[in-house]
Amino acid sequence: MGENMTATNPDRRWSTTVLSLTLCGAALHAQAPAGGGRGTPPGEALFTSAQAIAGKAVYEQSCASCHGPRLDDGASAPPLRGAAFLGKYAGKPAADLFTYVSTKMPAGNPGTLSGADYARIIAYVLQQSNFATGRKEFASDAAALASVTIPGPAGGRGGGGGGGGGVSAGVKLPPAPKKANPLDKITPVTDAMLQNPPPGEWLTWRRGFDDQGSSPLKQITKSNVNNLRVAWTWTLSPGANEGTPLVHDGVMFLHSPGDKLQALDAATGDLLWQYARILPPGVNAGNKRAIAIYGNKVYLGTSDVHVVALDVKTGRVVWDEPLVDERGFGLSGGPLVAKGKVMIGTSGRVPGKNYIVALDAETGKFAWRFNTIAQPGEPGGDTWNDHKAEERNGGSVWTAGSYDSALNLAFFGVAQTYDTALLVKPARPGVNNDGLYTDCTLAINPDTGKLVWYYQHLPNDQWDLDWVFERQVARISVNGVVRPVIMTSGKQATYDVLDAETGKYIFSKDLGLQNIVTSIDPATGKKTINPATYPGDGQSHMVCPHVDGAKSWIPGSYNPDTKIMYVPLVEACMDLTPVTGGGRGGLLSAGGRPTVRPRPDSDGNYGRVEAINMVTREVMWTARNRAPVSSGALDTAGGVIFNGSIDRYFRAFDDQTGKLLWETRLTDVPSNAPITYTVNGKQYIAIGVGNGGAQATGFTALVPEIQNLDRAPAVWVFQLP
Repeated sequence: MGENMTATNPDRRWSTTVLSLTLCGAALHAQAPAGGGRGTPPGEALFTSAQAIAGKAVYEQSCASCHGPRLDDGASAPPLRGAAFLGKYAGKPAADLFTYVSTKMPAGNPGTLSGADYARIIAYVLQQSNFATGRKEFASDAAALASVTIPGPAGGRGGGGGGGGGVSAGVKLPPAPKKANPLDKITPVTDAMLQNPPPGEWLTWRRGFDDQGSSPLKQITKSNVNNLRVAWTWTLSPGANEGTPLVHDGVMFLHSPGDKLQALDAATGDLLWQYARILPPGVNAGNKRAIAIYGNKVYLGTSDVHVVALDVKTGRVVWDEPLVDERGFGLSGGPLVAKGKVMIGTSGRVPGKNYIVALDAETGKFAWRFNTIAQPGEPGGDTWNDHKAEERNGGSVWTAGSYDSALNLAFFGVAQTYDTALLVKPARPGVNNDGLYTDCTLAINPDTGKLVWYYQHLPNDQWDLDWVFERQVARISVNGVVRPVIMTSGKQATYDVLDAETGKYIFSKDLGLQNIVTSIDPATGKKTINPATYPGDGQSHMVCPHVDGAKSWIPGSYNPDTKIMYVPLVEACMDLTPVTGGGRGGLLSAGGRPTVRPRPDSDGNYGRVEAINMVTREVMWTARNRAPVSSGALDTAGGVIFNGSIDRYFRAFDDQTGKLLWETRLTDVPSNAPITYTVNGKQYIAIGVGNGGAQATGFTALVPEIQNLDRAPAVWVFQLP
């Protein structure tokens, strides 16, 4: 379980690139390996003949329309051979050329090719300037390229080159207008700030350590929210987008699809720097829901299962560490950084393991890891129906954790297993088939990685109803005593409230959108299961909610003053149908394949935002729309709640009544959690869009009239006039 390990991670690196923008121009940077290295001597081959031949095909498909078929006869881009090209790159690190090409090209769709294809294009371009071929390929590894120099060739081809594009030789541009750069005054982020964020800051994906997702800002109110206007927008890289931005000292940090991290001026949307990761062959970029900021670094989990720490001012890589040494793991939730530890959970179906891993925030040195699948011979290890360790799987952690500094506890949610056949029926009388630590809240000491307590919300989850979402930390009155509590819901939209210090069950609030649990023990929280929903008998079962959840990872927002929780929900059910043909199959190995259906009492409205007083446990109001919701909720002290749905509408509601106050239509599906912040005293509202994630696509069959065909990820920022 909790392991303290002193061995450092293997020194494995894949290509990383950084584009750093200054106010008066652009400067290219590439990360060099420790110790530097001698430049490649003139005449040493940089690429192979086969690589250049392959590069010609990629060039013709992706580059020739701008640079021309001969590399110097394009009407709209500068030449890629001859004196102009060589004068820019000869004698300089090969990483400079690779960095520019891989982050800025093709111009209409930058960063979309593989690292290998970018290397092939460069090999072809260099070949066309008479560089010699050899036995070693041009690398797509920045650490290797940083010590490689592009030499001056024996003879350039084509003289000065032709074609169009670029600035004329010898021309000096007039100076750019002077602008203040917020990075010049950015300050370190401390644990104290994360525990109690300044009013105008948004420092974690849910604003602070407590995951409450509520803001004290109140310039935007019920009476003026209908005057909101677009302040600026920023287009992200192509792909699905679920990442929530952070804002600190007037700088917005955000994840862009394709494992990129960007810093923008939060008042204007101007790009300040960009980090772009080139993934190794066979690794596809996946969704990232959260990034983190701590001290003077920004932290990103990558699709090749590394954590990268970037200098907050420049975007340069400070450290880059792998979390695991084997394939099959994923990262999508994002890091929690507290007490000097970067803590992040893995996902996937690797036999016998998923981890919460901690690295030193300053150095990246491995600190500890906790296996979310209980192992034989350890606490909880006898809960897997007599199955061996390598037969167990699941226990993914796919949202970022929360933290309470007074208790010094980090809280994580753990998902179910897809291999439900392991647990569906007891293997023998008296055997335990709960499957720890699936569907649990884990309270972990960040200093040691030791498990302090756990609570299993739904043992033996046979329906893919992950209890993995935000763990909101609050102080509420329980039987007249104010206690620190954890409030969390799984996909069935039942909130369990636990004592944050001990994990003791306090109460539950079922929002009425599920048919799996028939009763909950008021003393222990143990749930009685409706046998009509239980799979594995070869019959179809109508189960509510659908596997994509009544509640899902799109987070709720809790107002600590009013004690009201605002929750985005979807009203939908599923038919869980056995897979025919023998054996195990479908999404769930007990034999179930889910298909979506309306609730039996449906009126055709599926989207729902609900307000619940978590002290009185009363539902204050419910706002419903036809389109399923697709974004988290944002509560503000101005009395306004924000939420978005798959029909591309972004809406504002009265926090006391649920009355619709304002709506606007965006270019794509709102797909993360909206945030609010201030710069120079002005309040802004920001929301990310980008179709493609499960919440944006899982319910589309219910509303066939809503068509969202292409993906156009972006961030939209609003302000009052």
